[in-house]
Amino acid sequence: MGPDVPLLNDYKQEFFLKRFPQTLLGGPRFRLGYCAPPYIYVNQIILFLTPWLWGGVGTLLYQLGVMQDLCTAALSGGLMFVTALALQMTNLYAKQKTVTVERMQIQNTLTDEDEFEFSSCVGSETVKFIIPGKKYIINTVFHSLLAGVLCGLGTWYLLPNRITLLYSNIGGTVVIFVFGWVTMCIGEYSLIINTATETATFQALDTYEITALMRPFYIFVFIAVDLAHRFAVNTPILEQTNQILHILFLFLPFLWAMGILPPLDALFLWGMEQLLEFGLGGSPMSSNTKLLVMFLISAGTAIASYFIPSPLGVILFMTGFGFILSLNLSEIGFAFKHAMISHLASSKAKNAHRALRLQFGWRELIFYVTVLAFALTEASLLHQFAGSSSSSQGRPQAIASYILILLLVMMWILREIQRVYLFGVFRNPFYPKDVRTVAVFMEKQRRLMKVGVVRRILLTLVSPFAMIAFLSLDHSLQNLHSVSVSIGFTRMFRMVWQNTENALLDMVVVSAAQMLVANPDLWWNRSLDTGIKLLLVGLLRDRLLQFLSKLHFAMAILLTSWTEKKQRRRSSAALIALNVAFFPVLLALVAVSALLSSPLLPLFTLPVFLVGFPRPLRSWPGPAGGAACVCSDTVYYRQLVPGLAAALQAALAAGGLGLSLPGSHYLCRFQDRLMWILVLEKGFTYCGVNIKGLELQETSCHAAEAHRVDEIFEMAFEHQEHTRILSPNPHFGHILTPCTVVPVRLYSDARNVLSGIIDSHENLKHLKDDFVKVLVWMLVQYCYKKSKTWESPGSANRNKQESFPENQHSGAVKGCRALREEDSFSVDTVGDWTDDSDIFDFEPGGRTRDRKDAGHLGLTPKVHLSIPGSTETQSQDFLQEMSPEDKLNRTVVLGLPAVDKGKQPEVLPRVEFSCSYSELLSIPEEWRTAPVPSSKVSEMRQRFPEEWYHFVLSQLDFFHLQEKPSSLLTELMEDKALKELYILGVLSCCFGLFGLDNAMPAPRHVFRAYTGGIPWSAGLDWLTGKPELFQLALKAFRYTFKLMLDKASLGPVENFRELVNYLEGYESDWYIGLVSDLEWQQAVLQEKPYLFSLGHDPSMGIYTGRVLTLQELLVQVGKLNAEAVRGQWANLSWELLYATNDDEERYSIQAHPALLRNLTVQAADPPLGYPVYSSQLLQLPLF
Repeated sequence: MGPDVPLLNDYKQEFFLKRFPQTLLGGPRFRLGYCAPPYIYVNQIILFLTPWLWGGVGTLLYQLGVMQDLCTAALSGGLMFVTALALQMTNLYAKQKTVTVERMQIQNTLTDEDEFEFSSCVGSETVKFIIPGKKYIINTVFHSLLAGVLCGLGTWYLLPNRITLLYSNIGGTVVIFVFGWVTMCIGEYSLIINTATETATFQALDTYEITALMRPFYIFVFIAVDLAHRFAVNTPILEQTNQILHILFLFLPFLWAMGILPPLDALFLWGMEQLLEFGLGGSPMSSNTKLLVMFLISAGTAIASYFIPSPLGVILFMTGFGFILSLNLSEIGFAFKHAMISHLASSKAKNAHRALRLQFGWRELIFYVTVLAFALTEASLLHQFAGSSSSSQGRPQAIASYILILLLVMMWILREIQRVYLFGVFRNPFYPKDVRTVAVFMEKQRRLMKVGVVRRILLTLVSPFAMIAFLSLDHSLQNLHSVSVSIGFTRMFRMVWQNTENALLDMVVVSAAQMLVANPDLWWNRSLDTGIKLLLVGLLRDRLLQFLSKLHFAMAILLTSWTEKKQRRRSSAALIALNVAFFPVLLALVAVSALLSSPLLPLFTLPVFLVGFPRPLRSWPGPAGGAACVCSDTVYYRQLVPGLAAALQAALAAGGLGLSLPGSHYLCRFQDRLMWILVLEKGFTYCGVNIKGLELQETSCHAAEAHRVDEIFEMAFEHQEHTRILSPNPHFGHILTPCTVVPVRLYSDARNVLSGIIDSHENLKHLKDDFVKVLVWMLVQYCYKKSKTWESPGSANRNKQESFPENQHSGAVKGCRALREEDSFSVDTVGDWTDDSDIFDFEPGGRTRDRKDAGHLGLTPKVHLSIPGSTETQSQDFLQEMSPEDKLNRTVVLGLPAVDKGKQPEVLPRVEFSCSYSELLSIPEEWRTAPVPSSKVSEMRQRFPEEWYHFVLSQLDFFHLQEKPSSLLTELMEDKALKELYILGVLSCCFGLFGLDNAMPAPRHVFRAYTGGIPWSAGLDWLTGKPELFQLALKAFRYTFKLMLDKASLGPVENFRELVNYLEGYESDWYIGLVSDLEWQQAVLQEKPYLFSLGHDPSMGIYTGRVLTLQELLVQVGKLNAEAVRGQWANLSWELLYATNDDEERYSIQAHPALLRNLTVQAADPPLGYPVYSSQLLQLPLF
């Protein structure tokens, strides 16, 4: 796909050109795409200007001095309320009329799907088209009332006299009045007439009609500031703000159309997240419910601290609750809940609780209580010390500042030397070189692991107590506290635990500023206490880092649009020139985006940048792990995620992944697997992450970007032997920066071409003989395991008598008739006829099929009728009352002579065992009834591996038998009847899989036998009628095929002991089957050490073998530019939810190796993205 693929196809372009004007004007549809009557447009214009009409009436009366401003607002609002309610009632009447009188309309399939037929100016179709109405009655009333209030307050807001008092300019008053009412009409139309589709869309569905409230809400915000200015006295700041907002009010339609202002749900979630993080010292949460609960608790804590009269009490309260709220409260509550259940419920709940104790138990509880006690003690003692030593008021805090600076430097150094690149730029000389195996890596990593332990102790214990000392010694806490003190210090006493590294950086910056700027008359030192200083520094730090990250993202798009040849479009040169010419505008957009903490949206991922609307850091409305595109590849991610989470836990604690904050994104790579990791929340000694797995079937775009990822990781981890010390990162500037490798227990995937093995005559020649040996071993093991349910031959006989209460010959009912050596024809041979057979030709009696009785007590075999024209009575009740002879005589086969079946069906002779214990190993009777000629039985007796059979029997121990003779194994080996049964059983399976032909099987037949897709034959039909035996035979054949591969690669089997070892290994450590089998997925989840599958590529005509090996291997981890991910996800949301550009070959989903655009789209939450796996929130303990 070339770079000049259309951004939107022709249909979507037409659709977008119709939708965008509707969004800009708030809902009127003036571009329909077909010819509509003029009154459709006239009606919409009248309804659009109705709020201005009622507001103009009120304004005119006020300007003429007839009414006061309040009465004017009430009049305009009342008229608008009545009008809105009348319009909604009209819509309800039109709907009711349409339902009552249904018109039969003939739809023209050649017209557009959104074309309507209008009959009159006020017809029901016209009303429903212009005024779609509300889904809920309560919204009909509420929105109408809100429209009236909005019109009344808007009239008051845009009174000309009021505007003149603000600006003292008649021209400015006219402009604001005119365009201000345009904004009001847009908001009213969207609320009450027809809600426009917003470019700022957060939820895919608007279930509760919240979108209609978005534009009125922002109008109310502007009016609220004006009302505050009206009733406030002598507040210059409010007057200036009101003047600015009156001008900004005119640009609200532009802000709505460009999608800069967020929808209400995203606005409130984003606002709570920002206040929780920067105002209350908390962390973003993984779900909306947790965010709301934590915000309310944190806000209540800050408010409560204001009303505590004692400074010491405030210190203890802030320290205690700051520590408690930084813990993983949801996990603690969950563990406590199950702990209570385990004492009251059954043992099942107890077993479920044991797994939870791994993350939170008595050890963690004691640790937390101890840390809390020490923190409270330290804070109280230092606060008392600071209050008593008034002479040297700032000296103890200065000492604490130097300690903090030292800790910050040590923490940065210890964190950076854990990564492969120092600050992402220079190669780390301390990092292990050329790490390819776990053993070598762990040996070289040993020193860095010790450094990681030191860093973990400094981060978890030393740094928080040092920061508590700095805060407790602050003089702001000695006096009666204010609101600013409560907010600032409540935030910091929590942040020292919740986000220790950033809190340490903020305190060092504030301490350095106090040391460098010692003038007490400066605004920084005079007007701000330490808590507010730390809040401002923390906010500035976050916005500055966002600005740099967004600028990096913008430059990457700008440069790669020309340097990457496949991204070079005809418009690239013009877009680059515009960005260079208006570079200050680009910087302003990046700055506004960083200030709002909203994504920088590259339109269609081109260098055309917009400010996306603010939204939560996780970018999506639903909880983590809510959905995924589950397929057969999902099982591999389900298996590796627990091990990957444990490895990430160690890497995060040691600092190997850099500064990991909520909103950080990581990419892990191993062979064909790509794991996308998003940090959702973080606190004291825990981190919450979501792990997604991307598809394994690589498309061309996926493969191109995955190849670039492999190249980056290989340069970082596998080709370091020839690099210089502190050599630069060759891929610096890419959005992916390698961090480290982590050992994970997972499956390595090896695929081999089997040419020269599966088609080797030497291998195929021994295949049947090996199959007989494997099948003998399989049957003996099956019967031996089954015998463990019997304690003795007596009990075995009793069990058999319970199962077969008839005489000794009743077991023959399940068998087929004895083979006939003479040529004859019977009804039983009908099933053997094929399309190529002549109906008048007789078939040999050897092709008779087995006949199975419907039940254990039946006396006649079932008659198969498959020749067209044959009939049979269908009355089951009548047939049950008939004798067997009458049933047979009622069967009529056209064109065939009647055959006398006899009064007694043929049965198998009773087997006489020479050893009484042989019944324990006897195969089921129905397994020895294959319709094979006696000559084949004699042939099998000669081929039967008697020595192997004896060796297999000699390996049995029979420990489960309480009383057994010492010569038991010898007697079993000498029992010829038992051996005869196994000969018949093996022959039956060979007959089903290979037929009666002794020829060497072809590779195609081997593949079909392995997959269970053998063409139909009489033997296979008999074998599939015994499902348990068929599964044993299929399993034995797959073991045989695997044995053939092992012999070809490792050499021949020397003795029987080695062969048994092979088979026992297959049984215990291998799953040998097909990738499509359900058992394959179960084996992966059960972590079988090895899995093998046989495949065939019909296009190349080759057979392939796939081996999965479970072992501990190194997974490469890199950190992604979080703002690049958020920006591409913002464009994806706009492009699919607003522009509905779901074309699978659209430009914005094509491969972009520098931005990993295709992989980023895959990693988005469904329905916009399509990860094959998405975990629930994983809580990783970090201590």
